[in-house]
Parts: sequence; structure tokens; C-alpha cells
Amino acid sequence: MNVYERQVRVEAPLSEVWKFHATGDGLVALTPDWMNIRIEEERGPDGERNPEELTAGSVVVSSIKPFGVPPRQRWVSNIVAREESEDEAMFRDVMEEGPFPHWEHTHTFRALSDRETLVHDHVEFELPGGPLGQALGPFGCLGMEPMFRYRHQQTKELLEG
Repeated sequence: MNVYERQVRVEAPLSEVWKFHATGDGLVALTPDWMNIRIEEERGPDGERNPEELTAGSVVVSSIKPFGVPPRQRWVSNIVAREESEDEAMFRDVMEEGPFPHWEHTHTFRALSDRETLVHDHVEFELPGGPLGQALGPFGCLGMEPMFRYRHQQTKELLEG
């Protein structure tokens, strides 16, 4: 299993950072334009369409078309865990359908003060392609770096502004 991690300090309260990341709109805002993301459907754990918050049991169906190259790739994510306390919060999504044989993304948020939050991304993944994908796995982190660098820059810009 390959692991990618990145973190950033955001000058915003935990509550604001957490709220921003708890919706499909946050996902779209943090995805680079070159990914051409489209949210196809959001369902809460009870099947409710377009819930206000994505809680454990929620499903997000999206599609991407990186660099405009067809066909669109379907990506179905299930929120499998979500926890919140006064000083920390986290949620974990697992890809049920999409371009990776395995993708598990844990988003952790920790209050460093009442005005600063640490955002930490931990991704466990396998690249497609069987044995060749396994051999190239360590290089997959290189491909993720621009995406997560963008996500963290956007988080700072949108929440610190």
C-alpha cells in the first residue's frame, strides 16, 4: 500500500475550516480546474439528496475528466467515518468506484489556537495496472503533490481571505 501525506496551517478557526470541508461545494472549490470535476449526486446516510453536511454513511458521486481528455471517470466516495471534538475533527472517505483499485483518504483538522488550524491529509492508495501499478506506486505520490498543493493553497486563500 502506498501512502501520501501533506499538511498545512490555516489562519482560521477549526469550526470554519471543518464546515468548509463538510460539503460537496468544498470539494469542488478545492479541485483544480484541469480536473474538470462535476458532482453528479450527493446522498446522506438516510438516502436524502443534497444533505447540508456529509456525515458518516454519506455518498458522493462525482466525475472527472483530467485535462479535458475523455471519457469522464466516475468516482464514488463513501464517507465511512466522521468525528468531531472541541479541538479536533476528522472524516475518512473510501473510493467505492473509480480509477484506483484502493483509495482511502483521511482528512484531519486540529486547532492550534482559536485562530489557527492544522489541516492534514493522509491517503492510502494503489495505482491501477496490477503489478506495473504496484511497481510505480512510489511515483504516484509525485502525481498527487500538485493536486494537494493546490487544495491547501485554495484552503488558505478561501478561509484566510
